[in-house]
Amino acid sequence: MAYLAIFHWGWLLGALLLGLAMGWISVVHRGQPLSKVMLRRIAVVLAVFAGVTLARVIPGRPGYWFDLGLVMFALYLVGCAVGSWLRDRAISRHAAAK
Repeated sequence: MAYLAIFHWGWLLGALLLGLAMGWISVVHRGQPLSKVMLRRIAVVLAVFAGVTLARVIPGRPGYWFDLGLVMFALYLVGCAVGSWLRDRAISRHAAAK
């Protein structure tokens, strides 16, 4: 994993910045929350992906790209969350000032 961060730092930074931009420009829609069943399914899928990565089940180049894809996706989601939070803070502060 350290090799991924050192060698692909530009791509990882790009994924984070893209997520930040998408979180900032997207309209926050407060929809229905996910059901408990769907949350459990998502948790199982994430646990399987983490287990596959930690156990190194996928060897060679495909495993390398799988790991890189998971890290990039995680950074993208973090960027989306931070961008959305920053936009919410900026807009709520602006609306409160009026």
